[in-house]
Amino acid sequence: MTKPATLHLEGITKHFSQMASPAVADVTLTLNQGELLALLGPSGCGKTTLLRIVAGFERPESGTVKLGERIVASPDRWVAPEQRDTGMVFQDYALFPHLDVAENVAFGLKKRQSRENSASIKERTTEAIALVGLTGLEKRYPHELSGGQQQRVALARALAPQPSLILLDEPLSNLDVQVRLRLRQEVRSILKEIGTSAIFVTHDQEEALAISDKVGVMHKGYLEQLGTPEELYTEPASRFVAKFVTQANFLPARRQGRFWETEIGCFDALDSWTAKNQIATAENAEKAELMLRAESISLYPDDTSQVVIQDRQFLGREYQYQLRTPSGRQLQARTTTETRLPIGARVQLSIANNALRVFPMDSSTLSDAQSSALSVS
Repeated sequence: MTKPATLHLEGITKHFSQMASPAVADVTLTLNQGELLALLGPSGCGKTTLLRIVAGFERPESGTVKLGERIVASPDRWVAPEQRDTGMVFQDYALFPHLDVAENVAFGLKKRQSRENSASIKERTTEAIALVGLTGLEKRYPHELSGGQQQRVALARALAPQPSLILLDEPLSNLDVQVRLRLRQEVRSILKEIGTSAIFVTHDQEEALAISDKVGVMHKGYLEQLGTPEELYTEPASRFVAKFVTQANFLPARRQGRFWETEIGCFDALDSWTAKNQIATAENAEKAELMLRAESISLYPDDTSQVVIQDRQFLGREYQYQLRTPSGRQLQARTTTETRLPIGARVQLSIANNALRVFPMDSSTLSDAQSSALSVS
């Protein structure tokens, strides 16, 4: 049903006149046929601008956009959006309120009337509506549909012309939580079924990891890391990726032989993945930061400890604890519901060595109290 699709971006850069820093800075990536890529990052990181450059709604200042074997944007070439063989799904659905479901889905096909006859348009429209599970609702108007159904119509409209690449800009952000959870799996299944490549823009870490084959993490216009969800989670390339993707904790630490000494104890992190393979400077430095994921922390009651539980949230299958260290640093820990610890309890922390990661010291993030915690001998 789909055409072969490969996207390659080479050195894409884009400034807006009112911004001193680039909106997109020297981004290079490749999306292979049938792959689903999530562009993940906070607001203003450049992910939507990059998507709009691929779609043709923005012109890059430098770099090349290649779809399949065709260059669609470069310093000396520009292909209009409607000629790029891409489909777009917008955050606000962008459905025509005066057209019913079938007419909305057929809209893009009718624009290509010279290449499509009426029978072909009707057949493609019917197939696209069935693909997104809306058979029987063809005559309903957008205001008669739920948010999830409207987003399905928007997806069907993008899929009907059989583009080589689907672009989705925060497609699930306006939906209720339960609808989002269900629809993200359905969207992934639909795209995998027909083999269409796609790029999702999202600020939701869980959504990006769940829906994609690859995740590109963007920060201040730069592509910080591109990899599988597993790679980003277990092998973050930077402190920003570790913090944004996994909401990890960071503790300032001083090296003592093969151990890293922190205000909450000593940890054997010399053989951790990051220290061995990622950040060589951290191996030889006296000071560094240890990354501890919330789910890797075990808590044990200890009246002599200076780590105190400040808050506790029940999340169904687990508890999330907010901890305060002696220096006032806040840490997050998540545990199963088998053991419930009270707010105000003093606790000892245990972290498996293979769960630790070592990063160079980021002194700009440390308060005076936290810095002084490293002064112990």
